[in-house]
Amino acid sequence: MEQEKPNKNLWKSSFIALLLLNFSVLVIIALLIFWPVERSKVPAGEHQTTQNSSEFIIRTTKKNLNELINAYMYEYMKDSKHKYSVSLEEDVQLVGELPVFSTTVPLSIRLEPFVQDNGDVVLKQKSISLGLLELPNKKVMEYMSKYLPMPNWVTINPDDEEIYVAVTQMDIKSNFHVSVEQMDLEANNLSFKLKVPYETLGIETFLSK
Repeated sequence: MEQEKPNKNLWKSSFIALLLLNFSVLVIIALLIFWPVERSKVPAGEHQTTQNSSEFIIRTTKKNLNELINAYMYEYMKDSKHKYSVSLEEDVQLVGELPVFSTTVPLSIRLEPFVQDNGDVVLKQKSISLGLLELPNKKVMEYMSKYLPMPNWVTINPDDEEIYVAVTQMDIKSNFHVSVEQMDLEANNLSFKLKVPYETLGIETFLSK
């Protein structure tokens, strides 16, 4: 009888220890499940793009750009009685005709391009001739400004003897924005920056979420 009592006490102690262990495990699990977790603070807009457009650099040649310019000019002046064309060689050559008095006379002007910081281009006059007439360059450019049809983003400045080509102000149906990156005619190195608004591609709303 004395031997059975210690065995009974040992069994009872083991049972209580096991019960306490199971209870402890359940309490720990409950704490892990229901314990409030501090939310990580994510800076506002961290996963949102701050851009609304992408930029691409497009390189071309004088030949390709020349064809594009003259195709545009042909379309622009198709209802005009005065025609002129542009030729990109070592410089920019504009050839056409200009109404003087009651007739028209051949016009030829050579210009040197200078790319501006904003992506526009200034064409500085190098030489100019108006048929056999001997007129000051400024006067010839005044005639050009008055009688030669130009897009609203091209401005002739007789006083400075230059033509300002606001490439960045061109109205493009695709809503893309164009600016000149480099225009080295002698090296035939021409490049343009094309900015594509995300809104044009219908993805602005998606990127802002």
